[in-house]
Amino acid sequence: MALYGAPVWVAALTAPNRARLWRPQRILAVRAIRGYRTVSTEVACALAGTPPWDLEAEVLAEVYRRVADFRAESGFRPPPEDVREWREAARRATIVRWSFRLETPSAGFAALEALQPVIAEWAGRQHGTLSFRLTQVLSGHGCFGKYLYSVARRESSPACHHCDCSEDSAQHMLAVCPAWATQRRALTAVIGADLSLPAVIRSMSVNDSCFTAVATFCEEIISQKEAGEKAREDDLHSDTSDLGGALTCASCRPECVAAGGRDGFSSPPALVWPAARGRRPRVPDVA
Repeated sequence: MALYGAPVWVAALTAPNRARLWRPQRILAVRAIRGYRTVSTEVACALAGTPPWDLEAEVLAEVYRRVADFRAESGFRPPPEDVREWREAARRATIVRWSFRLETPSAGFAALEALQPVIAEWAGRQHGTLSFRLTQVLSGHGCFGKYLYSVARRESSPACHHCDCSEDSAQHMLAVCPAWATQRRALTAVIGADLSLPAVIRSMSVNDSCFTAVATFCEEIISQKEAGEKAREDDLHSDTSDLGGALTCASCRPECVAAGGRDGFSSPPALVWPAARGRRPRVPDVA
């Protein structure tokens, strides 16, 4: 329904109108990939394999124009096979334009750097389904110290809880962290030794067994990381239960008051939870 009548209004797609068109597409794309709501529109659409709707609208407009020209010249409707050929040609051109647009993203640089060279293969693949935990690794938004510290603000530092690395990221989990060496050996036996995100996505886009191996790796490790995160949250909750559920920090009480807390107690931290299939974090009560 979003693209209904696209040949009529596609010429009016100014920058503000494109932004309005992207808003509902973003919601659908984030849900389709089972991602966190902090995932950018560009990354969500790329992972979902759906070109931006403004480009899709131009495909419909191009096919409509060709059909109209054919009828004006011959007086008949074009053969269905010709229409299919025009539609496929327009879609191929759209993928090229989409790939060119992804070369200069506004956010999600690591994910889009990996997806952009193989966006045609990724969007056209007939195998593999993204899961909540797999999307965390591909997008970088998930149960990682870097994300939980800088975006979700639920950790006091970006350090890895499973090794002595100062920053826990999706790439760290995928290729470096020694805690997951056993799972990593099983993964590299299938997809090869290169565990950079571009290499991983390239192998996933063309091979079903590689896609399955990466998905299995992510499911196993992220589930363990989530269990560790839940245990830390439970410990924090038990430590503050004697305060009636309030959060406090003796070392920063003046700052908490200055930031708007009451009687030295800070407000609950900003929490970000997945749009679908994720465990919603518990928000402690504040007196």
